Amino acid sequence: MRERRFRTRSVEGTLELGERIAEMLQPPMVVILRGEVGAGKTTLVKGIAAALGAAAEDEVTSPTFTIVHEYVGTSVRLFHLDLYRLETEEQVAVLGLDEMAGYPDSLVLVEWGERFESIVKRAAAEIYMEHGEGDERGLMVRLKE
Repeated sequence: MRERRFRTRSVEGTLELGERIAEMLQPPMVVILRGEVGAGKTTLVKGIAAALGAAAEDEVTSPTFTIVHEYVGTSVRLFHLDLYRLETEEQVAVLGLDEMAGYPDSLVLVEWGERFESIVKRAAAEIYMEHGEGDERGLMVRLKE
């Protein structure tokens, strides 16, 4: 397992960090985004999506109520999932994760995925985000080998 640690001190820094992290993620891949509410997971996804040409930062929003957002770029199909409101593996099973992850160019970023064994087994990477003071965030990227 490879690990990289990062620290950012602003929202803009988190967006920029998305570009560096995007370089580490090789589709097809499922990635779990871990962190408390407000840790900056969706902000990081905005930076990743923009870096990959899948969507502009202002087009990316939290899928808390819709559960899944899809952004299609020239070289990547990015799926952003928020499973916070789901409670069972059965609810996860009907989302179509196999189809999402089945595209050769798919990058599936899953908030709250650590709560479901099916997602944990499938994930090739995890990104941990933690609050610091103010807008400061600590990030750790773990890539399974």
